[in-house]
Amino acid sequence: MASRKKKSRDHEPGKVAYFNRELSWLAFNRRVLEQAQSDRHPLLERVRFLAIVSSNLDEFFEIRVAGLMQQVDSGLTEFGSDGLAPVEQLRRIHSVAASMVEDQYHCWLHRLVPALAREGIEFRSSHDLSKAELNWVWTYFREQVYPVLTPLALDQSHPFPQLGNKTLNVVVSLESPDAKKDNGTAEHVAILPVPRILPRLVAIGAPKSGPHRTIFLSDIIKLCAGELFPGYRLKSAHAFRVTRNSDLYIDEEEAENLLKKIEDELRNLRRGAAVRLEIEKGVDEGIFKTLCQHLNLSHEYVYQLNGPINLLRLQSLADMDRPDLKFPPFTPVNVSPLREPSRIFDVVREQDVLLHHPYDAFTPVVDFVEQAARDPQVIAIKQTLYRTSGDSPIVRALIEASRNDKQVTALVELKARFDEANNIQWAKQLEEAGVHVVYGLVGHKTHCKLCLVVRSEGRTMKNYAHLGTGNYNPRTARLYTDLSYFTSRKDITGDVAQLFNTLTGFGRTQRFRNLLVAPFNLHRRIRELIDREADNARNGKPARILVKMNALVDKATIDGLYAASQAGVKVDLIVRGVCCLVPGMKGFSENITVRSLVGRFLEHARCFYFENSGGEPLILAGSADWMPRNFFRRVEVLFPIRDPSLRQWILGELFPTELKDNDNAHVLGSSGAYLPATRAADERPFSAQAHFMADALMRADFKG
Repeated sequence: MASRKKKSRDHEPGKVAYFNRELSWLAFNRRVLEQAQSDRHPLLERVRFLAIVSSNLDEFFEIRVAGLMQQVDSGLTEFGSDGLAPVEQLRRIHSVAASMVEDQYHCWLHRLVPALAREGIEFRSSHDLSKAELNWVWTYFREQVYPVLTPLALDQSHPFPQLGNKTLNVVVSLESPDAKKDNGTAEHVAILPVPRILPRLVAIGAPKSGPHRTIFLSDIIKLCAGELFPGYRLKSAHAFRVTRNSDLYIDEEEAENLLKKIEDELRNLRRGAAVRLEIEKGVDEGIFKTLCQHLNLSHEYVYQLNGPINLLRLQSLADMDRPDLKFPPFTPVNVSPLREPSRIFDVVREQDVLLHHPYDAFTPVVDFVEQAARDPQVIAIKQTLYRTSGDSPIVRALIEASRNDKQVTALVELKARFDEANNIQWAKQLEEAGVHVVYGLVGHKTHCKLCLVVRSEGRTMKNYAHLGTGNYNPRTARLYTDLSYFTSRKDITGDVAQLFNTLTGFGRTQRFRNLLVAPFNLHRRIRELIDREADNARNGKPARILVKMNALVDKATIDGLYAASQAGVKVDLIVRGVCCLVPGMKGFSENITVRSLVGRFLEHARCFYFENSGGEPLILAGSADWMPRNFFRRVEVLFPIRDPSLRQWILGELFPTELKDNDNAHVLGSSGAYLPATRAADERPFSAQAHFMADALMRADFKG
């Protein structure tokens, strides 16, 4: 690896062989912010993108920044992919994130708020309320807010309160009019924690016509906070919130009851170390220092905001009923061979089926499990659950199947980040219904998306399987692009059955003939496939690699792609988020292109093409990105697509369409900058997502 780094610098002085993972992620979030800034999108969709930027940053600080801060505090050093020490990474992260947050609030205040006002959606501050509005706000505060607020004084007799992770708080400064003049004015400070149950955006009144007027809850509390401190004068009030380390650490070998241990850890997360303070600009310097001192945060982890705290709360605004300010409605089509639920097993027995969500409806996936639950010939169902919806039809179907005396096994991943509490609830409900609930391999998250149905057909047992790239979640299936694959091929379903046995039982040697499975053979096989393309190119044979995924981080895999590029392999990568590979370096990675698609839907599918010397190309899909965690710390599955018509669609439609996108695509340069995909002066904009939507509607019309 060292020699390859040196070679890259020989060819491109001053360049490094890998981009930093954290800075690459921030570049991705910048591309999301650009969607909010773009006049091409409907207004409320821009608001939604702005909310997503905040949500993304929250998770980034809770996990990635928190991890770097822990390294610094512990004295342990794990250098980034570009050789940066944690301290230097944190310095650069702060610089980039601070600029992004400033642009985010500029977009809100100077672009979106005026545009919303022109559409009759007005935001009020406490300074521009009319008399009638002011009376309404005071009434709302006294009736709805005052009863649930608890002021917490900050002084020698009151300890600094334990502030929950990402909760809204208001810090107030008060003065006593009774203080003796010669001693100066006595100043007092208190904090008002705001319960999560209160809505953060409040509609003023209920007008039947005219503008929709809204005020942030924090502005109401700041205006009326003096009511909570009779006998004192309110000098100032500023909203703030604290972000805490939310990375769950569980020693599974020491945890006798994993479910209870995770429940305990979730309660502890509220008290995790502070990693970020967001506070409104203009706060008193003394109060500012007090907060930083008690939170044990230096100033570089503080973001003073020119606007409301937590723009994620704008999500509720984006959900308002204004279709004229949103993307045109799109309903996923259900015109696949699986559109008749009663015939699902008959169809899959005869042919493989591939669905492309959200263009193809997720309904057949739900139907597959529901039919299995009710079919008297079905003996057993085995299912992985990583993330699912709040009212999951998949979970309901598994419960129904168990009550119908079928053997049902659910492999529930309790450690699915930020969904731990939901999954604990599902695990308990499933266990109460008699489902065998297991939690997978010790030390590994079960991230693969599999469902196996065992059906008695005559004198034989027939296996049917669904394998996917996305979660069993009907709600996100309308927002994420994913692939669903149905098959009854013995070579595939046999491997799926073996994997379930491995996850629920024991197995010293895991041999999978057709599936690529992490942590067993996935990393090795991907490296072998890349190396084979390089060997083919060196020997004058056709060689090509096409990859679509969410993240590319693993150094060994990147090194293999560099070697393939130098051997002459044409490599096209579609990587939505983090990419540590440096493309386009002369003599080193000049045969590699990297592009990212950020649009209406979240690109989530993973698909891989290896030309295989011009013979029978290998096409894979599955759950794994090319990251160390996916290769070594998760249970992941990539599965081959063997049906000729499905292979032709992937090679002739999926990849070419996304590589053709010049509307939502950004191309990564060797400098690390993502630039919009270029198009000729006479070339029309082309959106891959718009194309797939139009194609789906055309198929629906044809079937209709």
